[in-house]
Amino acid sequence: MHNRRIGDIDVSAIGLGGMPMSIEGRPDEARSLATIHAALDAGVTLIDTADAYHRDAHEVGHNETLIAKALASHDRGGDVLVATKGGHLRPGDGSWTLDGSPRHLKEACEASLRRLGVEAIGLYQFHRPDPKVPYAESVGAVRDLLDEGKIRMAGISNADPDRIREANEILGGRLVSVQNQFSPAFRSSEPELDLCDELGIAFLPWSPLGGISRAGELGSTYAPFARIAEAHGVSPQRVCLAWMLAKSPVVVPIPGSSRPETVLDSLGATDLELSPEEVAQLDAV
Repeated sequence: MHNRRIGDIDVSAIGLGGMPMSIEGRPDEARSLATIHAALDAGVTLIDTADAYHRDAHEVGHNETLIAKALASHDRGGDVLVATKGGHLRPGDGSWTLDGSPRHLKEACEASLRRLGVEAIGLYQFHRPDPKVPYAESVGAVRDLLDEGKIRMAGISNADPDRIREANEILGGRLVSVQNQFSPAFRSSEPELDLCDELGIAFLPWSPLGGISRAGELGSTYAPFARIAEAHGVSPQRVCLAWMLAKSPVVVPIPGSSRPETVLDSLGATDLELSPEEVAQLDAV
């Protein structure tokens, strides 16, 4: 497994996104545990989660609890950087709401610490800006958690360039990651990726294959990905992740999965070398 860097930690160049294992349409626990274990067996050392990755109102933190169980039952569990997030909520009716208040973020972090069973969270990310709360106050709460040793590294998610710069300033230059949506279908985060490349901050594309419902359609929707995949004898999804890796050394995709076989296919992207011409063709999509 090839490595990339988040802050001062080396992680697998492709991580595992945990959301599909906990929201609507999730598999049974046995398959989810098998999926996480398959990732660990293949060398994954980054798993992304959030307290809001759950389905029903009474099960906040379902995905964090699941990941903690999987890591505790695997001999490589201690080698994994778990990145979790706070600031999003799910009332249980399928909707997503926001609470970026410092009080909520600090309480959410404490709850995540308990569910993950750790003294300090490896990477804690402010999930999404809350229009009711000044951004500086939300990021300031994350800074406090960092200063208090409750979290080892700090990141933000769903942020534009101005907020990336603001967050990094508030954190005293200690912002290590930005997690934004980025895929062939969602290219508007290119400026954020470029800024992260300039600043040396890890850029973690979420839904890099287009999302749970659309990942399987990537090849049929975007012909160049299918064409290059056929030439290499691999899946369009693997080509997509290899393309992202080729864009910058700060990119660490975190494709979500709920099946061992899709995890293994995604990880094959780290060994897929695309030519500059192929990357240019995909950039032009």
